[in-house]
Amino acid sequence: MFRHRTGSVTEELQLVPPSKLAIDDVSKTFQAATGKVLALDRVNLQVNEGEFVCLVGPSGCGKTTLLNIIAGLEKPDSGSVRADGKPVTSPGRDRLVMFQEPALFPWLDVFGNVLFGLKLKPNLTNKDRRDVAKYYLELVGLTRFEHANIHELSGGMKQRAALARALAPNPRVLLMDEPFAALDALTREQLYGDLQRIWKERKKTIVFVTHNVREAACLGERVLLFSPHPGRIQEEFIVDLPRPRDINSVDLAGYATKIIRSLRKFSEEQREDGR
Repeated sequence: MFRHRTGSVTEELQLVPPSKLAIDDVSKTFQAATGKVLALDRVNLQVNEGEFVCLVGPSGCGKTTLLNIIAGLEKPDSGSVRADGKPVTSPGRDRLVMFQEPALFPWLDVFGNVLFGLKLKPNLTNKDRRDVAKYYLELVGLTRFEHANIHELSGGMKQRAALARALAPNPRVLLMDEPFAALDALTREQLYGDLQRIWKERKKTIVFVTHNVREAACLGERVLLFSPHPGRIQEEFIVDLPRPRDINSVDLAGYATKIIRSLRKFSEEQREDGR
């Protein structure tokens, strides 16, 4: 385990209190070629400090739009988002996003990518920043590959590097938009275990978007089922299973089955209503 610390590094690696989030009556409309599309309709959601919440639903149900609004990358047409009681009006270092694509800088090696966000943090020396970057590379299991070029990495290693880069500035909230969707099943299973361990170790508030119901049940303390057109929170599921969770376990499959049944039932009701 990485042991070297200086005073600034010790302070930088301290656990910051995770944020609580309040989403109140958030609606969002987009202009499409065929007219206006209501992506989100009066969404209300409270996320507790240090909670792991998964948003699940079919493509186009507004999950990513809501995540972008929480991140401050988009603004709602109405309603509000607050982090620890403060309005979210723009991106902030307290809320960092991990996307489906790793979005790593190809001209930097793995270490340079993790170091990049730390360059914007004040009160750190260059050595402090390097020590912090090394800590997070060890946390995600990439110490041996810190000087590898991005094109030399597998898909799973790229996402590990992206996770280390998102964690390095020590945000209070980690927003994850289907980060494992493009990976093979074995790599995803390994990352499920790693993410649960890191969440427990670093105590972040995590909002995780996915269309994979088993993935949501494996990772989330709560799973929120979204309806499509317009996006609303249709149902909430509390996943009361010990961690670390195995995505192939029988108990977890039971939760996933309940969520899938609700999703199918709601889809059938929509078809019957002609929506």
